[in-house]
Amino acid sequence: MPSINILFIGDIVGKPGMDLVRTWVPSLLQKHKVDFLVANGENASDGKGCTEKEGKALFELGVQVITGGNHTWDKHQSQDYLKKEPRVLRPLNYPKGTYGNGYFIAESKKGKVAVVNLQGRTFMPIIDCPFRSADWVLKRIESETKVIIIDFHAEASAEKIALSRYLDGKVSAIIGTHTHVQTSDERILTNGTGYITDVGMTGPYDSVIGMKVQAAINRFLFQTPQKYEAAKEDSHLCAVFLKVDMETGKTLEIDRILFPDFEKKKTEK
Repeated sequence: MPSINILFIGDIVGKPGMDLVRTWVPSLLQKHKVDFLVANGENASDGKGCTEKEGKALFELGVQVITGGNHTWDKHQSQDYLKKEPRVLRPLNYPKGTYGNGYFIAESKKGKVAVVNLQGRTFMPIIDCPFRSADWVLKRIESETKVIIIDFHAEASAEKIALSRYLDGKVSAIIGTHTHVQTSDERILTNGTGYITDVGMTGPYDSVIGMKVQAAINRFLFQTPQKYEAAKEDSHLCAVFLKVDMETGKTLEIDRILFPDFEKKKTEK
């Protein structure tokens, strides 16, 4: 049966994340025989948005669709990029009239792949319903392709799991983003949808989810805004690999990737 290999790279943060992607994605594409590459780039530009500079670099590496999230709006250059590049997405369920695309159907050498970007509402800005937005977009996609990947950019695990159960069997995979912490619950649900609560962050881990440590600590200590600066050290790449049946759209395999792995034992002096 024909299948397609898909790689989804988790939230790329700043220059460290971009450097890591440039260094390791070519070998990952070869190792996993990837046919289709997606990346979440909402933090690619110094932690805030994805401008044309980062977008072009990712497309040159072979990324076919770049997804976003709530930080997509943090730079006007990122917002401007949405207006002219349909392969760079923002969450579909922002209010009607918001510029940018919430989904894109791309051609691969194996056939068409649809990528949908949704955003959660729990502990996040109140926008349109991601469940009903998914229903709306699936009616427009299902006649073109069975291979449908959803990036669900959400804070609450319960909301992500609920959407996965709601859409199980209707989409190929639901990949959680936003929290920047990779979860170990990757699996194939009852009706064939691949799922992981969060794919994790591609970027600097000597940080607080990408932000310089002291500034992040001060934000909690003093409850005041702090200047966002992306950290630089201890970079790791997080991703999810999927093998999807082209005819049914069901996930056949799912594996999470963390490279390099974390140090789990203190080095003896």
